[in-house]
Amino acid sequence: MGFREGNPWAAGPLSRRLRNRSRVPRAPEQEGETMMKFRKLGILAGLTLGVSVLALNAYASEATVPPAPADFPAEGKIKYVARDSILEFKALPEYHEPDWVTKNFVATGKLPAVKDRLPKEPMVFKTGNMPDGIGVYGDTMRHVIGGRPEGWNYGAGQTQGWGGIDIGLSECLTRTAPLFQVEAKDTEPLPNLAKSWDWSEDGHKLTMHLVEGAKWSDGAPFNADDIMFYWDDEVIDPNVSPLGGGASPEAFGVGTTLKKIDDYTVEWTFKEAFPKQYLYTMSYPNFCPGPSHILKPQHPKYSKNTYDQFKNAFPPEFMNMPVMGAWVPVEYRSDDIIVMRRNPYYWKVDEKGNQLPYLNELHYKLSTWADRDVQAVAGSADISNLEQPENFVASLKRAAEKTAPARLAFGPRLIGYNLRMNFSANGWGNPDERGQAIRELNRNEDFRKAVTMALDRKAIGDSLVKGPFTAIYPGGLSSGTSFYDRNSTVYYPFDLKGAKAELAKAGLKDTDGNGIVNFPAGTAGGKDVEIVMLINNQYTTDKSLAEGVVAQMEKLGLKIVINALDGPKRDDAHYAGRFDWLIQRNTTELSSVVQNTEQLAPIGPRTSWHHRAGKDDQLDLMPFEKELNDIVAKFTTSPDNDARVALMKQYQKISTEHVNTVGLTEYPGALIINKRFSNVPQGTPIFMFNWAEDSVIRERLWVAADKQGKYELFPEQLPGKPGDKGPVNN
Repeated sequence: MGFREGNPWAAGPLSRRLRNRSRVPRAPEQEGETMMKFRKLGILAGLTLGVSVLALNAYASEATVPPAPADFPAEGKIKYVARDSILEFKALPEYHEPDWVTKNFVATGKLPAVKDRLPKEPMVFKTGNMPDGIGVYGDTMRHVIGGRPEGWNYGAGQTQGWGGIDIGLSECLTRTAPLFQVEAKDTEPLPNLAKSWDWSEDGHKLTMHLVEGAKWSDGAPFNADDIMFYWDDEVIDPNVSPLGGGASPEAFGVGTTLKKIDDYTVEWTFKEAFPKQYLYTMSYPNFCPGPSHILKPQHPKYSKNTYDQFKNAFPPEFMNMPVMGAWVPVEYRSDDIIVMRRNPYYWKVDEKGNQLPYLNELHYKLSTWADRDVQAVAGSADISNLEQPENFVASLKRAAEKTAPARLAFGPRLIGYNLRMNFSANGWGNPDERGQAIRELNRNEDFRKAVTMALDRKAIGDSLVKGPFTAIYPGGLSSGTSFYDRNSTVYYPFDLKGAKAELAKAGLKDTDGNGIVNFPAGTAGGKDVEIVMLINNQYTTDKSLAEGVVAQMEKLGLKIVINALDGPKRDDAHYAGRFDWLIQRNTTELSSVVQNTEQLAPIGPRTSWHHRAGKDDQLDLMPFEKELNDIVAKFTTSPDNDARVALMKQYQKISTEHVNTVGLTEYPGALIINKRFSNVPQGTPIFMFNWAEDSVIRERLWVAADKQGKYELFPEQLPGKPGDKGPVNN
């Protein structure tokens, strides 16, 4: 598929538009300011008609602050609540389930009574935090995704296709996604599989109490053995890498240990005192244990399997994989659909004792990410994170129609993209002579400044979508996070002449006159500087941004070669260090700061996205990275909110001043969800602590009886035995 195919509102190939763009000296405070007022045309008209923009940059190499982004009147407002108003753990006098479950499974002896399938004290969602109150059973939520499942072995690094599948299957020690609605001063991860925790007096030990009596979807008990298998045999084992890339041992603190106390108690021991920040690391995607009673027999430590055999032991065709999540995979048709049915042993209820989830079935149509937006807006799918700006205008127009089946609500500018340079000159990824030379260049600050100054970010943003959506983003923390400080953000404005001067300072000149600078004599044969840039080929936005970077770097004198891979292969190349540069959509440490904070800097051998240890497990840190490490370490252990804010100001200044990453653009996302669904929290962002599929708390979404559609493919059926084909009806 072409970069712009399927997007009729796009203005044509990005590279052509950038080459044809006139170059005008600009003043920084005017960049991004709108000239058109919205008048009384309404939000939609203001957003879709576009705005006239004078994007004027500062001269030459003068560092400044980024221009203030344009006002965005369509941004939804969050209704803030107290943390303890969301949920609690307690026993209720009675419990209920869908009538058909009682009739077809309990009455026939196929299942125990619902009270015997629940923990002693299940998780109870409080009615007061439900926007539309206690719900009714029935209906389906239809998703569309562009990913494809590798298998069900999450802990061994297999993707289930993204788009919320793994979020619906997995449960983690803590949960953070719903925290978007909690005031910052009250923010701490919500309990989940760990129902409570206690710190020792000296703050070096953390005792966690697990949900007692909870069960996997096949009825097997969940307990501390599952936690310890995940820790010992997946996180600690160097041959296994859990999905998400953040579950390395040092992500929980260098020297941290975990041990089992009893079946429902585990104890962490930390080198630091009171490192409460790691409670966030214990949420999705870093500490979501799998069913050890299924996984352990396949692990090489306990069998004759190789690690590859362990990883691939549960392919997509393996149905009814035991989960702790609300739905279980029961049907998989390659390049067609994944169907998930309600988990009869799910351990969460509402205040009336109704076992959740309310929705009986989830669908994941296997298509493309762009198609997800189209189908959600059209009503043939139910939910989408509108994150590709090429789709904004058409989606807004359709959502504004009275007959529109879906509602669309924008959040803050938390979707951003960075160009990340591989800083590892220590052998990570086994680079050849050219690749090693590029890494040495990446570590040269003059070179990094040349690259960031050569980017016309206003042109890049406008090429994606016209209007007040995109904003100038130099890199570092997202402007939508509460920790962002504009005055602590160093911005090197677009200046091609100044960029070429910086390139010359880095020792690069065009010695053969072909327009591309050469390596110095004696380095990589003095050949043209050719940089391989890794991207995800499943997203139109990623490909469009890459095309723009190629065009603008060519004017600087750098030859960029795109290595476009699908999601899993791209992740494999990334985690193995096989890249010079990569374009990456921002992850939660930049949008929330408190989630996966360790990924803000190379504080351990494998915490940074672009600087990891070589075979000797040692990092070759640059001086500014040592400063970032010190800041992150202090932030992790500081109990003082004011001090943490000040630390992040320091982090932002050092990170952007030294060009730790090269920001490309940032913009808001919008949650698209069918109007028939109830209990959608007000102002839900599509991405902050996690994606919206988690933030909306899908297990408590419901559809009124008179609005329910006939979408269930397996009505009145439940998951079968692990490995059996499909669900069962009695």
